[in-house]
Amino acid sequence: MNLRPRLLHPLLLSLLAAPAASLFADVKPSALFQDHAVLQREKPVPVWGVADAGEKVTVTFAGQSLSTTADAAGRWSVTLAPLPTSATPATLTIAGKNTVTLSDIVVGEVWLASGQSNMEWIVNNMHDADLERRTARFPLIREIKVKKTPAAEPASTFQGEWRAAAPDTVGTFSAVAYAFAKDVHLALDVPVGIINSSWGGTPVEAWMSPAALASDPAFAVVRERWQKTLADYPAKKSAYDIELAAWQAEKAAAEAAGTRFTKMSPRAPQGPDSPHAPAVLHNGMIAPLLPSALRGAIWYQGESNAGRASEYHALFSSMITGWRSDFAQGNFPFFWVQLAAFKSGRADATEWAFLREAQTRTLALPATGQAVILDAALSDFGDIHPRAKIPVGRRLARLALARAYGDQALADSGPVFASFEPVAANLEATPAQPAALRVSFTGGEGKIRQPAPTVTGFEIAGEDRVFHPADARLDNGSVIVSAAAVPAPVAVRYAWRNHPVAGLQDNLGLPVAPFRSDTW
Repeated sequence: MNLRPRLLHPLLLSLLAAPAASLFADVKPSALFQDHAVLQREKPVPVWGVADAGEKVTVTFAGQSLSTTADAAGRWSVTLAPLPTSATPATLTIAGKNTVTLSDIVVGEVWLASGQSNMEWIVNNMHDADLERRTARFPLIREIKVKKTPAAEPASTFQGEWRAAAPDTVGTFSAVAYAFAKDVHLALDVPVGIINSSWGGTPVEAWMSPAALASDPAFAVVRERWQKTLADYPAKKSAYDIELAAWQAEKAAAEAAGTRFTKMSPRAPQGPDSPHAPAVLHNGMIAPLLPSALRGAIWYQGESNAGRASEYHALFSSMITGWRSDFAQGNFPFFWVQLAAFKSGRADATEWAFLREAQTRTLALPATGQAVILDAALSDFGDIHPRAKIPVGRRLARLALARAYGDQALADSGPVFASFEPVAANLEATPAQPAALRVSFTGGEGKIRQPAPTVTGFEIAGEDRVFHPADARLDNGSVIVSAAAVPAPVAVRYAWRNHPVAGLQDNLGLPVAPFRSDTW
């Protein structure tokens, strides 16, 4: 089945219309290679771009000079040998019939930051934005923001520019990525570059390559759902146009009468140019980055897939595997943020809990890590965009410093569920008729603790599979849970709600990850 929406990127149209011999008048590098760029240290560094077919191109940097010839399509590429760390601004030149001179190039750590709105969320809109702007004097922390571009086919270029973190620039940096970069920079004392390729409201399948989506029959439902969306679009667009015209007329009449108008505008239907289409953001915002050298990726996404949690583990795992194949640098580190608590639906709604579980299951992939942010300080229950972004980025940095950079002394995540066993709830109960469960954990720093007076967030069920809120108490690093309504518990869940009230953590304040022992 054809994955492509009925959309052709304007750049591709212009390239197809141009005579082959005149596609590229000048030597031009990929948009990643501009003034102020950060190159990845200690790895081979591809440098690529376009020129006239057959044109000789020479790239010179840090004592290396490499030449190649542009192919029949005008593409050229060379690969610099691994570079040592350098915070000293240097010049990179690319010479053919013309010469491109790039200045202020440094060598350090490069990370790809991607996902939806909580990764896109800028410093200006987070808590303590004024403080972060005033103190942002980090010329060696730099970000390039990939312009939002859906594409029907893999694109070869993108728009964006490198900028260093300063009071007048950092406000539009990704807040999570900036906090991550700052901790990595301060810990390692090296330049850090962030490639920010994110777009709010987008699903994981939009970030997957066409090859990844086509590789597994299990993804047929995603492809078929999108084809139905396209088939329904003309009728929905016509209805939307009528609704929009009526809304605009109503708004104009209210304004003319001096009446406050608060009615929301109708929502446009998804169509062929939608960023929600399968593969379009990989095509437009990931493919142009290939084959850049980088250390790893950080990811914050899942909200747009919460209603389809059963699909997420397979899609997300395939996306990670696909990106690793695309960048051809092995199993590079890939760390993500588990969804925050969010008051969505009824008090007992669990769609987000199942999405979090799908994220946790993806830890089965090598070189992955998850930052849990269920703690109340980081979750604005009524806001899908929690404003506390600095601690989120710092938790991702903990994962990177411990797992990508080998700081074995650094605790990188909180405790996780290990096992449970029946126990006596009190002295009157007998082992033969247990009325409680002892829940044990692994990982984290020290014993688990609960800052609040009571331990909350646990539920247990018996053979009837009906869960009831449980009384819980700490007991030497484990938790004893019981409920009068469940005399013989066989399953336990913790923080299994869209917006759970649950505060277990380790000695560093890193939260216990949500879990369930059942598979019901």
